[in-house]
Amino acid sequence: MTHASSTEALIARLAAESQPTARFSTVRMTVAMAGTALLGLTLQMTLSGPRADLAASLADPVTLAKPLLPLMALLIVWPQVARVGRPGARLNIWPLALPMTLALVLACWALFQTPGDRLMNEWLGHSAKNCMIAVLALSAAPLIAGIWMMRRGASTRPVLAGALIGLAAGAGAATGYALSCTEDSPLFYVFWYGAAIVLSSVAGAVAGHKRLRW
Repeated sequence: MTHASSTEALIARLAAESQPTARFSTVRMTVAMAGTALLGLTLQMTLSGPRADLAASLADPVTLAKPLLPLMALLIVWPQVARVGRPGARLNIWPLALPMTLALVLACWALFQTPGDRLMNEWLGHSAKNCMIAVLALSAAPLIAGIWMMRRGASTRPVLAGALIGLAAGAGAATGYALSCTEDSPLFYVFWYGAAIVLSSVAGAVAGHKRLRW
């Protein structure tokens, strides 16, 4: 009897002393990723500023597609990021095919509209390397924040969870970078923005494999 009482007393004491663990919250994840993304965008705008003819350039549908396509991808993928943090959650990533298809159609249209002697210039532009580095740099902090917050969840698909976080971070970074970028050919931004978003997704998948496993 004394032993039982001692055991119950020990359990009660441990329960009283234990601190509640932080739970996964999509609101906190949104705030963390959006906050770090805005800090990065603010830094970019401070250093580079928006393009001088931003308002006029966005009147052209082809140029408008440059920030609109990654923004569409971000809006589609974010609800899936919110769901994947919970075990057994159903995901629907097929709508991502829409911005991908639109981007491919736009790139093919530009390919056939561009004279052969200008294809390489339109594809490489004058800032391909800088574009890749900038988008990846802008996506790094939101990606890290997203992985960190997702660790509080219980995703049963850590690689997919990380990839979706990376995709969201990369798409958001591309959307912000597009406001400064003066490369308006779909041959440029579909390929280089797309490559940076894919790399961000791969980085997220690797991070998810290492950091989000139970």
